[in-house]
Amino acid sequence: MSSPATPFAALSPDTILDAIDAVGSRAGFRASGQLFALNSYENRVFLVGLEPSADAPAVPAAPPPPTLVAKFYRPGRWTDAQIREEHAFAEDLAQAEVPAVPPLRLNGETLHTAAGFRFALFERRGGRTPELSDPAVRERIGRFLGRLHAVGARRPFATRIRLDADTYGAEPGAYLLQHDWLPPELVEIYRGLLAQALDGVRRTFTQAGAPRWQRLHGDCHPGNILWNEAAPEPGPHFVDFDDSVMGPAVQDLWMLLSGDRSEQEAQLRDVLAGYEMFAEFDRAQLALIEALRTLRLIHYAAWIARRWDDPAFPAAFPWFETPRYWEERILELREQIAAMQEPPLAP
Repeated sequence: MSSPATPFAALSPDTILDAIDAVGSRAGFRASGQLFALNSYENRVFLVGLEPSADAPAVPAAPPPPTLVAKFYRPGRWTDAQIREEHAFAEDLAQAEVPAVPPLRLNGETLHTAAGFRFALFERRGGRTPELSDPAVRERIGRFLGRLHAVGARRPFATRIRLDADTYGAEPGAYLLQHDWLPPELVEIYRGLLAQALDGVRRTFTQAGAPRWQRLHGDCHPGNILWNEAAPEPGPHFVDFDDSVMGPAVQDLWMLLSGDRSEQEAQLRDVLAGYEMFAEFDRAQLALIEALRTLRLIHYAAWIARRWDDPAFPAAFPWFETPRYWEERILELREQIAAMQEPPLAP
């Protein structure tokens, strides 16, 4: 059975296929038996083969697609209301013709349950990682991000979390310390640097002048952007809104940047050239980039720690319990404390 230590232990192939059949029977499809696990640590995601359902009350004129993507949510992470807000945001984007991948609404619902698991089904859309070395690609991604944020700003999330120093910094940092994840000789060093880093984050947010909070993708790294020239609207489309949050718009921009300062400024210039065709961008938010990077680093370490009892995590992150890993995290905090004192990027 599933437990906090083994949350997906009961998610057998039969359970997955039965769940697809239960939802699909009224929509004219069932699982063909083909099942392929896709790369995902937080949730469990599968490519599922489909075939027409013989016992459907009314089989649609068009045959079902050959495959769908089934996403089974990690038990206990989000509430039903939070997941439905994620789905509603993706639907808002699709209705505004922003190239995102919303869940399918089947039998009037996007969130389904089976054997104690919650899941959603998505259209399969292919693509490749965008060529971020190309200025034209960066500009086009900026256009689509501007459109995404224009929709995100229309109304707030009511239940999903807010990305700030407490939710992504203080709370996860305290978790690491309270659960003895650091080697004893590094605990006080980390505690002091964590406090110093969070002071820097809070000071940076204050100096930025209370940036506008809005619905965001939240985890907009290149792996969550698929590029497809053969799509109805060629270019990027956004996937995996699992980390959608309320936050400043720059959160969805800074993970596209890499290299030294001059390279990042050139990249950001291209992204903003496209972005500002569709949405206003407050340049004061550029001062938040290193603060947001700091929060992500703290949050990421705690994310692994919270999932350590899941057998997938020790296999994927075998270095996590080594002293060297935590020495590197301490070095990162030192670097981020210094980085937050540097002038913001000037695209």
